[in-house]
Amino acid sequence: MLIVSVMSSSESFLKIVRRCGMFRLLIGSLLLSFDPETLRGEFPDVRRDAAVEAIERVLPSVVNVETKSRGERRYFYDWWRENWGTLFQEMPPQYSAGSGVIIHEDGYVLTNIHVVEQADEIWVKLSDGSRIPARRLVGVRKTDVALLKLLGKPGEKYTAARFGADDDLLLGETVLALGNPFGLGVSVSRGILSSKTRRSAPEGKESLDIPDWLQTDASINPGNSGGPLINLRGEIIGINVAVHQQGQGIGFAIPTKRVTESLAEIFTPELIEKLWFGARLKAGSSPLRVVEVSPKSPAEKAGLMSADSILAVNGKPARSFIDFNSELISAGGERPISITIQRGSEQRDLSLRLVPEKAFFNADLIRQKIGANLQQLTEALAESLGINIPGGLIVVSVDKNSPSAEAELQRNYIILAVDSQATHDITTAAKILQAKKQGEKAVFNIAVERTRGNFFRRDTFQTAVTVR
Repeated sequence: MLIVSVMSSSESFLKIVRRCGMFRLLIGSLLLSFDPETLRGEFPDVRRDAAVEAIERVLPSVVNVETKSRGERRYFYDWWRENWGTLFQEMPPQYSAGSGVIIHEDGYVLTNIHVVEQADEIWVKLSDGSRIPARRLVGVRKTDVALLKLLGKPGEKYTAARFGADDDLLLGETVLALGNPFGLGVSVSRGILSSKTRRSAPEGKESLDIPDWLQTDASINPGNSGGPLINLRGEIIGINVAVHQQGQGIGFAIPTKRVTESLAEIFTPELIEKLWFGARLKAGSSPLRVVEVSPKSPAEKAGLMSADSILAVNGKPARSFIDFNSELISAGGERPISITIQRGSEQRDLSLRLVPEKAFFNADLIRQKIGANLQQLTEALAESLGINIPGGLIVVSVDKNSPSAEAELQRNYIILAVDSQATHDITTAAKILQAKKQGEKAVFNIAVERTRGNFFRRDTFQTAVTVR
């Protein structure tokens, strides 16, 4: 019985082996009958991970920034320097200064101010190779942020990248540094977020007002300044700015929170077109929220109040402060602007019209505030008065029993700054004084030139003037 049982088991095992062999042949013949391209479509491509998809989304928004300057470049050669001094050569017609990223479909490009600060002409090269002239709208050194406007065809739309939420950062998460250096095309490097609160500024950037830098080991190659640092969602979390020269794998980026705050301060009708709106919005909030309204401003007269949420402007959704301010600027002071707000549980429609700053912030306002008649010190006026100070505001007269008289301001005193802010024009000084409440003091930086024969002496000092 045992022998029969063993033999039966052996025969069954051989049948299974033969059947498995036939099954493998059948599967093999079926696989050969399929087109490889068809099989690739049936199964996901393991190479297409989150990083690849994020790069593909942001890629069309990354640009190269070319600049042209009329400056001169100095070349020093040992023998010529000793015998003939410095030789000068004109800068090449164009050179690639850095990278940038399109942040709005109307053609607004974000980059670093050090990339475009000295430029007389700016050209932006898109990812498809096309070159478009651009204009620098605003820039601020303290955060190294600049905003450009593409001067393409009217109404043309561009692919824009989106910002990530403020402070939505994970230490150790995968990040991607993108740029378009030297006009060669898009460059991508991959790493992790090494620090989101780096307090030590990169070398040469100590003067920047950025308390928390982003640090990454993703290579920030030369020419990548101004390009975006993104997360795996394809969101901008920072703007590449520098690498640590004495370290390896230590790159720095300006956090999105600081970028949007800076743009919200400088991308306004007041700075772009000298048109007074008079309200400040919170950067990065959704919906946009009003945080401050200036007294007697068009915004206040229209009924806008602090803590109002802005839903739409001229019937268009106000998705970002760029949307909102672009609409204000395009309207100018020529036509009224409709703003839809949310105040508590109630929606309201407000109407306002921007006014030229000079119509309100003028010498008359300054005289009302401090009792002094000021005039901008132009080069021609300075020459006629024999004054060697290049700019500022000159005191023309002082009203009796006024705050300026009490502060001992005198005729021909030159006001160089108010509250440490340089005053090159009447409008700037008037805006500073208008923001003061009655009884507050404004600190004036004064310069006085006293001439005696062929010699003159310049004295500088500070004095505080009470605003009425």
